[in-house]
Amino acid sequence: MLCHPKIMGVDALAEKIRKIPNYPKEGILFHDITPVLQSPEYFRLTVDLLTYRYMGQQINAVAGLDARGFIIGAALAYQLNVGFVPIRKQGKLPFDTISQTYALEYGEATVEIHRDAIRPGDRVLLVDDLVATGGTMLAGVELIRRLGGNVVEACAILEFTDLDGGQKIRDNHVPLFTLMQNDGTM
Repeated sequence: MLCHPKIMGVDALAEKIRKIPNYPKEGILFHDITPVLQSPEYFRLTVDLLTYRYMGQQINAVAGLDARGFIIGAALAYQLNVGFVPIRKQGKLPFDTISQTYALEYGEATVEIHRDAIRPGDRVLLVDDLVATGGTMLAGVELIRRLGGNVVEACAILEFTDLDGGQKIRDNHVPLFTLMQNDGTM
Protein backbone atom coordinates (compact mmCIF):
# COMPACT_ATOMS: atom_id res chain seq x y z
CA MET A 1 0.00 0.00 0.00
CA LEU A 2 1.56 3.27 -1.10
CA CYS A 3 0.52 6.23 1.00
CA HIS A 4 0.99 9.92 0.61
CA PRO A 5 4.52 10.40 2.00
CA LYS A 6 3.73 13.24 4.41
CA ILE A 7 0.52 11.89 5.94
CA MET A 8 0.73 10.08 9.25
CA GLY A 9 -1.86 7.45 10.16
CA VAL A 10 -2.71 6.50 6.60
CA ASP A 11 -1.19 3.02 6.93
CA ALA A 12 -3.53 2.30 9.83
CA LEU A 13 -6.42 3.75 7.82
CA ALA A 14 -5.56 1.38 4.95
CA GLU A 15 -5.82 -1.58 7.32
CA LYS A 16 -9.43 -0.58 8.18
CA ILE A 17 -10.59 -0.96 4.56
CA ARG A 18 -12.33 -4.33 4.19
CA LYS A 19 -11.65 -6.36 1.02
CA ILE A 20 -14.53 -8.40 -0.41
CA PRO A 21 -13.59 -10.79 -3.25
CA ASN A 22 -15.86 -11.26 -6.27
CA TYR A 23 -18.18 -8.35 -5.48
CA PRO A 24 -20.20 -7.00 -7.23
CA LYS A 25 -19.13 -9.60 -9.80
CA GLU A 26 -16.55 -12.34 -10.30
CA GLY A 27 -12.97 -11.07 -10.48
CA ILE A 28 -13.57 -7.75 -8.67
CA LEU A 29 -11.92 -7.17 -5.28
CA PHE A 30 -14.26 -4.64 -3.66
CA HIS A 31 -12.68 -2.22 -1.19
CA ASP A 32 -15.31 -1.43 1.46
CA ILE A 33 -14.79 1.75 3.52
CA THR A 34 -17.67 0.93 5.89
CA PRO A 35 -15.27 -0.07 8.71
CA VAL A 36 -13.56 3.33 8.35
CA LEU A 37 -16.93 5.06 8.66
CA GLN A 38 -17.92 2.93 11.66
CA SER A 39 -14.81 3.93 13.58
CA PRO A 40 -15.03 7.40 15.17
CA GLU A 41 -11.23 7.67 15.13
CA TYR A 42 -10.70 6.64 11.50
CA PHE A 43 -13.69 8.50 10.12
CA ARG A 44 -12.42 11.64 11.88
CA LEU A 45 -8.88 10.97 10.63
CA THR A 46 -10.13 10.71 7.04
CA VAL A 47 -12.16 13.92 7.22
CA ASP A 48 -9.43 15.78 9.12
CA LEU A 49 -6.71 14.83 6.62
CA LEU A 50 -8.83 16.12 3.76
CA THR A 51 -9.91 19.21 5.69
CA TYR A 52 -6.30 20.18 6.37
CA ARG A 53 -5.49 19.82 2.69
CA TYR A 54 -8.29 22.15 1.55
CA MET A 55 -8.47 24.67 4.41
CA GLY A 56 -7.79 28.18 3.19
CA GLN A 57 -8.35 27.31 -0.47
CA GLN A 58 -11.03 29.14 -2.37
CA ILE A 59 -13.73 26.48 -2.65
CA ASN A 60 -17.40 27.36 -3.10
CA ALA A 61 -18.83 23.84 -2.84
CA VAL A 62 -17.98 20.20 -2.29
CA ALA A 63 -19.64 17.77 -4.70
CA GLY A 64 -19.92 14.16 -3.55
CA LEU A 65 -20.46 11.18 -5.82
CA ASP A 66 -23.19 8.66 -5.00
CA ALA A 67 -23.00 7.08 -2.50
CA ARG A 68 -19.85 6.90 -0.40
CA GLY A 69 -18.67 10.26 -1.75
CA PHE A 70 -21.77 11.72 -0.04
CA ILE A 71 -20.59 10.63 3.36
CA ILE A 72 -17.06 11.95 3.10
CA GLY A 73 -18.03 14.97 1.00
CA ALA A 74 -20.80 16.17 3.30
CA ALA A 75 -18.55 15.97 6.37
CA LEU A 76 -15.77 17.76 4.46
CA ALA A 77 -18.14 20.50 3.24
CA TYR A 78 -19.26 21.06 6.84
CA GLN A 79 -15.65 21.37 8.02
CA LEU A 80 -14.79 23.78 5.16
CA ASN A 81 -17.97 25.81 5.79
CA VAL A 82 -19.21 25.47 2.21
CA GLY A 83 -22.28 23.92 0.62
CA PHE A 84 -22.60 20.29 -0.39
CA VAL A 85 -23.79 19.15 -3.84
CA PRO A 86 -24.93 15.54 -4.33
CA ILE A 87 -24.22 13.87 -7.66
CA ARG A 88 -26.64 10.95 -7.62
CA LYS A 89 -27.49 7.86 -9.58
CA GLN A 90 -30.09 8.46 -12.28
CA GLY A 91 -33.66 8.99 -11.07
CA LYS A 92 -32.83 9.84 -7.45
CA LEU A 93 -32.91 13.66 -7.53
CA PRO A 94 -36.34 15.32 -7.31
CA PHE A 95 -35.70 18.54 -9.27
CA ASP A 96 -34.65 19.41 -12.84
CA THR A 97 -31.38 17.61 -13.62
CA ILE A 98 -28.69 17.07 -16.22
CA SER A 99 -27.16 13.61 -16.61
CA GLN A 100 -23.96 11.91 -17.72
CA THR A 101 -23.48 8.24 -18.61
CA TYR A 102 -20.12 6.53 -18.04
CA ALA A 103 -18.47 3.10 -18.08
CA LEU A 104 -17.62 1.16 -14.94
CA GLU A 105 -15.12 -1.68 -14.74
CA TYR A 106 -18.18 -3.95 -14.54
CA GLY A 107 -20.86 -2.15 -16.57
CA GLU A 108 -22.35 1.26 -17.27
CA ALA A 109 -24.14 3.85 -15.12
CA THR A 110 -25.63 7.33 -15.27
CA VAL A 111 -25.33 10.10 -12.69
CA GLU A 112 -27.25 13.35 -12.37
CA ILE A 113 -26.95 16.75 -10.74
CA HIS A 114 -29.58 19.43 -10.16
CA ARG A 115 -29.38 22.16 -12.81
CA ASP A 116 -29.13 24.84 -10.11
CA ALA A 117 -26.51 23.06 -7.95
CA ILE A 118 -23.46 24.87 -9.35
CA ARG A 119 -23.24 28.49 -10.43
CA PRO A 120 -20.97 29.59 -13.29
CA GLY A 121 -17.50 30.25 -11.90
CA ASP A 122 -17.99 28.18 -8.73
CA ARG A 123 -14.82 26.46 -7.54
CA VAL A 124 -15.80 22.90 -6.71
CA LEU A 125 -14.00 20.09 -4.88
CA LEU A 126 -15.15 16.67 -6.18
CA VAL A 127 -15.11 13.78 -3.68
CA ASP A 128 -15.50 10.00 -3.85
CA ASP A 129 -14.20 7.06 -1.85
CA LEU A 130 -11.94 5.58 -4.51
CA VAL A 131 -10.72 5.92 -8.08
CA ALA A 132 -10.69 2.80 -10.25
CA THR A 133 -11.46 3.32 -13.94
CA GLY A 134 -12.17 7.02 -13.33
CA GLY A 135 -15.58 6.86 -14.97
CA THR A 136 -17.60 8.14 -12.02
CA MET A 137 -15.19 11.00 -11.31
CA LEU A 138 -15.01 12.01 -14.96
CA ALA A 139 -18.82 11.99 -15.19
CA GLY A 140 -18.90 14.28 -12.14
CA VAL A 141 -16.29 16.57 -13.69
CA GLU A 142 -18.34 16.78 -16.89
CA LEU A 143 -21.55 17.65 -15.01
CA ILE A 144 -19.83 20.37 -12.98
CA ARG A 145 -18.23 21.83 -16.11
CA ARG A 146 -21.52 21.76 -18.04
CA LEU A 147 -23.01 23.93 -15.29
CA GLY A 148 -20.10 26.39 -15.56
CA GLY A 149 -18.19 25.25 -12.48
CA ASN A 150 -14.45 24.74 -12.16
CA VAL A 151 -13.21 21.54 -10.56
CA VAL A 152 -10.42 22.68 -8.22
CA GLU A 153 -9.40 19.10 -7.49
CA ALA A 154 -10.82 15.59 -7.31
CA CYS A 155 -10.06 13.65 -4.15
CA ALA A 156 -10.60 10.18 -2.75
CA ILE A 157 -9.31 7.87 -0.08
CA LEU A 158 -7.84 5.33 -2.50
CA GLU A 159 -6.56 5.18 -6.09
CA PHE A 160 -6.02 1.84 -7.85
CA THR A 161 -2.74 2.13 -9.73
CA ASP A 162 -3.35 -0.98 -11.85
CA LEU A 163 -6.18 0.87 -13.61
CA ASP A 164 -5.81 4.07 -15.60
CA GLY A 165 -8.62 6.05 -13.93
CA GLY A 166 -6.31 8.39 -12.05
CA GLN A 167 -4.36 9.17 -15.19
CA LYS A 168 -7.57 9.76 -17.17
CA ILE A 169 -8.67 12.31 -14.57
CA ARG A 170 -5.29 14.08 -14.67
CA ASP A 171 -5.33 13.98 -18.49
CA ASN A 172 -8.67 15.81 -18.28
CA HIS A 173 -6.86 18.72 -16.56
CA VAL A 174 -8.17 17.88 -13.10
CA PRO A 175 -5.67 17.53 -10.25
CA LEU A 176 -6.25 14.31 -8.28
CA PHE A 177 -5.38 13.79 -4.62
CA THR A 178 -5.76 10.45 -2.83
CA LEU A 179 -4.70 9.50 0.66
CA MET A 180 -3.34 6.17 -0.58
CA GLN A 181 -2.71 4.16 -3.71
CA ASN A 182 -2.48 0.43 -4.40
CA ASP A 183 -2.73 -1.96 -7.32
CA GLY A 184 -6.27 -3.05 -6.43
CA THR A 185 -5.20 -6.48 -5.17
CA MET A 186 -4.33 -5.36 -1.65
